[in-house]
Amino acid sequence: MKTVGDLHVLQQLVRRLGAIEPNSLRRWGTLTPHEMLCHLGDATDMVLGLRLRKGAGHERSRPFVRLLGLWSPLPWPHGWPTNPAHDPRVEGTRPSIFSKDLARAVGGLEAIAGASRGSLIPTHGFFGIMSVHDWQRWAYRTRTITSVNSEREAKNTRARGSLSWL
Repeated sequence: MKTVGDLHVLQQLVRRLGAIEPNSLRRWGTLTPHEMLCHLGDATDMVLGLRLRKGAGHERSRPFVRLLGLWSPLPWPHGWPTNPAHDPRVEGTRPSIFSKDLARAVGGLEAIAGASRGSLIPTHGFFGIMSVHDWQRWAYRTRTITSVNSEREAKNTRARGSLSWL
């Protein structure tokens, strides 16, 4: 199974995130592309311990939930409300300079990819206790949802003859 701990996978995701532009079509529920980058940055900052979590995560293991959600090929449901601390319209970081918000999202991804044991928070709010490998899979899954849609948008734009994706 792919994780951001694999350098090739990490490079692919960074390239895909780099294809996102402020005017890309919305593919992330109600968030604009810029808001989505802030959401990703806030989520990775929390995993890295740079942003405090309100309340504790599940202290129990929850192996079945984690296995199903992270390690199975099942798609994550759409429309699931995000953590308010990661929602730029609620308590999350508001979009500012697109390139800086993109760099923060990419930097968080790279930090999780290179994380060592004990350097990440120990629990996820839904999946429970997480290993570094679990967090690296989580980072892959969350970025795949957003960046694959971005790459499809870029291909569709190229197919229409527009140069706006460059």
